[in-house]
Amino acid sequence: MGKAFGGYTISFKGCDDSAEDIFGSGKIAPSEMTKKIWAYVKRKKFSSK
Repeated sequence: MGKAFGGYTISFKGCDDSAEDIFGSGKIAPSEMTKKIWAYVKRKKFSSK
């Protein structure tokens, strides 16, 4: 069995953004939420292998 998150380690330490900053103010589907989380993690460089 593979590691969770494909082997990535994610740390949100020092993150000051709110959920609304990441997801917006409207309703979104869970799949869209996942895409936005990963885009945010990559943009802010919160992940490492």
